[in-house]
Amino acid sequence: MLMLWDWHPDLEDFITVKQDLARINGANLSVCFSDKFMEAVEKDADWPLVFPDTTDPEYDEKWDGDLDVWKSLGKKIVVRKIVKAKKIWDLVAEAAWKSAEPGTVFMERYNKMHNNYYWNRINCVNPCGEEGLPAWGVCNLGSINLSALVKSKNIDKKGIFDFRTLKRLARVAVRFQDNIIDMDPYIFEGIRKTQLEGERRIGLGTMGLGDTLIKLHLRYGSDNALEFIEKVYSIIRDEAYKASVEIAKEKGFFPKFDNIKYPKGKFIQQLPEALQKDIKKHGIRNSILLMQAPTGSTSLMANATSGIEPVYEFEFTRRDRLGTHSIRHHLYDQWYKKHEKEIKEGKVKKPEWFVSSNELSPEDHVKVQAVIQKYVDASISKTVNAPKTHTVEDVKRLYSLAYKLGLKGIAYMRDGSRPGVLERIEEKKPAEVKPPTYTVQPRPMVVHGSTYRINTPVGTAFITINTNGNMEPLEVFINVGKAGTDVYAMATGLGRIISLAMRFASPLSPKERVSEIVDQMQGIGGARSMGFGKEKVRSLPDAIAKVLSMHFGLNGQAQKTVVTNSNGSNGNGHAIPTLSDMKKSVTENPTLVSSVSQPSLMQQPETSHFDICPSCGEANLAIEEGCKKCYGCGYAEC
Repeated sequence: MLMLWDWHPDLEDFITVKQDLARINGANLSVCFSDKFMEAVEKDADWPLVFPDTTDPEYDEKWDGDLDVWKSLGKKIVVRKIVKAKKIWDLVAEAAWKSAEPGTVFMERYNKMHNNYYWNRINCVNPCGEEGLPAWGVCNLGSINLSALVKSKNIDKKGIFDFRTLKRLARVAVRFQDNIIDMDPYIFEGIRKTQLEGERRIGLGTMGLGDTLIKLHLRYGSDNALEFIEKVYSIIRDEAYKASVEIAKEKGFFPKFDNIKYPKGKFIQQLPEALQKDIKKHGIRNSILLMQAPTGSTSLMANATSGIEPVYEFEFTRRDRLGTHSIRHHLYDQWYKKHEKEIKEGKVKKPEWFVSSNELSPEDHVKVQAVIQKYVDASISKTVNAPKTHTVEDVKRLYSLAYKLGLKGIAYMRDGSRPGVLERIEEKKPAEVKPPTYTVQPRPMVVHGSTYRINTPVGTAFITINTNGNMEPLEVFINVGKAGTDVYAMATGLGRIISLAMRFASPLSPKERVSEIVDQMQGIGGARSMGFGKEKVRSLPDAIAKVLSMHFGLNGQAQKTVVTNSNGSNGNGHAIPTLSDMKKSVTENPTLVSSVSQPSLMQQPETSHFDICPSCGEANLAIEEGCKKCYGCGYAEC
């Protein structure tokens, strides 16, 4: 998560940077807004963009990025620019409308509501926004599956929610997460000190709220649903705090607990009076206890909706590492199969409680988040989905509503503004069906190409891309691993399949054809990866996608083909790098090794070669001392 405060001179550039999706990858962006800024927006007042005086002799030593700390030291602030606060606010709304970023965090409010306000300060949030953290703060998260607490045997009949089990689970979860604090190995000393000698922070949340409401026949965002949601999350809050007080009686309170200052926290003062008295008397084991995380992978494993989100769509296309799939939501599938005949005859319509995120108004999303935020001491990861027809003015009104209802932050996604993992199935008109004709371009006698070197998790790969002379794709050769290994065989097979796809007759342009291949292969992950950030290579297919993108200019860096003369130089007389040159510089970036008039047959430098282990399937099988053994699972053939 990359965040910038509302006072920063680079604020305008930061707000608009992700409208070019190639600029910053692998990070979410949010702007930190203060209450003072929101007041300035309301009054249409001027807003100064400032920065510390960099000529101050103590600047390098004392400046830590926190303007309030700098001011408290009596240091000088330099006004770099004055703008209208409303202009900044409008810019954020427009950027979110265009590209779903930046998100908005009301950071001053966050600190005012912070239980640890008297000794540490929130300066950022984790990547999904549910945990506002101080320096060296850490997430320790767990979720209760609310959907599992609904007793329901028939999707057509309203289920019954088990509140008694909810109370028990909340207490057990707090004890469980508190134990995790002491079991963690703490690689970084700063985190260990903040957690064990300070906060003992945990984060109890939920998943499956969307499914729960469906089972109870409650429409997400309706008044009845909000009433149920308020009851559930008030119970979780109270039981979690009670459990932490009980554990404090057994094991002691968190190290920085102050029995005068902590109970004066704004969130603590919203607890039942009896619970406030117990905290003053006995202390509390954990300073922060609650949040609402997105639970993406966890909820998939539990077959429940993510976090507090509604169902995204009841029928959708999912793109993942295994390909493209059409999926129907499991509860809707149960109902659909029971009423399939009546549905096709037009006698039955989908019940109102089967409501997807795009069928809700954005205000419905915000209202649910606002109710839950009242009972959460940290924050919430929640996406407010909006239809394609939503306007920039609608976004402004929505963000203002979020602030007025007490949210600590808001993330907005307008349908179609960003490509995503899930895509709605659009109803298409039947097209004229023509008999398929398949032809494969013949391979010319002479082709032109370039060979790239790139590090991959299965070894250094040499990838040769050949074209017909007009930068139209023709074939790909992939050379990685030793001949006779499974890695070598799979790489060769992958190259042949890609070549076949390139040479199939298609209505797509050559560049569109390559783009489709790249879309299918990029981001595929394996057991290991190489590099960091946008240069990370997740697998051999991911490496091939990066090379194809570079060669054909899909990332704006087209590689011009250079024909090599027989004397080992290019047309300008420059020598081509030798094998010894290659050994000197091996990076994760695709590196042009040579441009040749026929496919390169060069082998990679002599390094450690790994094959695919027949036991665990990872590329960790090494040949050593005449025996094959796996460094991953310990398998050995001797």
